Amino acid sequence: MTGPASLDRRRFLGRTALLGGLALTAGPLAACTRTQPGTGAPEDDGALLARLRKQGFVRVGFAGEAPYGFQDGAELAGEAPTLHREVFTALGVRELRPTLTEFGALIPGLLADRFDVVSAGMSITPERCAKVIFSEPEFVSPTALMVRKGNPKGVSDLRSCAAKGATVGVLTAAVETSFAKAAGVPDGSVKALAKQQDGLDALLAGRIDAFALTAISLRWLAKTNRGAAVEVTEAFVPEIDGKRQLGAGGAVFRPGATGLRDAFNKELVKITGDPDRFVGLIGRYGFTEREVPPRSLRTADLCTG
Repeated sequence: MTGPASLDRRRFLGRTALLGGLALTAGPLAACTRTQPGTGAPEDDGALLARLRKQGFVRVGFAGEAPYGFQDGAELAGEAPTLHREVFTALGVRELRPTLTEFGALIPGLLADRFDVVSAGMSITPERCAKVIFSEPEFVSPTALMVRKGNPKGVSDLRSCAAKGATVGVLTAAVETSFAKAAGVPDGSVKALAKQQDGLDALLAGRIDAFALTAISLRWLAKTNRGAAVEVTEAFVPEIDGKRQLGAGGAVFRPGATGLRDAFNKELVKITGDPDRFVGLIGRYGFTEREVPPRSLRTADLCTG
């Protein structure tokens, strides 16, 4: 891998209430922070992990996108919850208590103390690093295109989409919009879509020629729509201003939670440093050794762009 990697990933809002105690939250965010009992001072970082251990659970925010973090029946499933459950169990916190919210509300909800960590495979970007702190990378994922069966436009990446006049679908607020623009796709040929299934449906209806997203997401979408007349191209790495944009996601914490983040990292690297364990935990969600983050890829570098 050459150059720093960055990728903005969007999640969509699940419309159904969660089962088995998984709470769907709604309404305005309360601007609050947890304080120390009796003093009203902000909770110090050392107290946070101790409190989580004492109460036996950690509150996690997720946004309902498979295969990163989603509801599977009554279970909180996906890449991030599976890894985070393993990490927090090792830290002495055995239960993840989930809150489902819109992707765009995850960071505001975290800052408003609605949850303690974002468990959604959120990508590490400089813009987000200015507001919150990230773990070291949990995974990497390049970009791909979903196209109609037979790939009638003959596209292989976003530059070929621009060259062949293809209309490209992207998720609203996703960085694939920036990738497409950098590749030369005209603004009028980029169509924003609310969620993954909308992309596949628009493709089949002929409203778009290609749907750009992470390779992992598109492989999962094709799997869950088995029989649909679509295919996923080989993954590629977009560039912006000559810099390769390989996705890297991680857990997200409030700015003051450095102690919790550091403890989390110590356990996380035991997983990402062992490809067999990594694949054993999240291989069922489509993650392979290709998605194991290299040791040389550091959050500090991703945060500087």
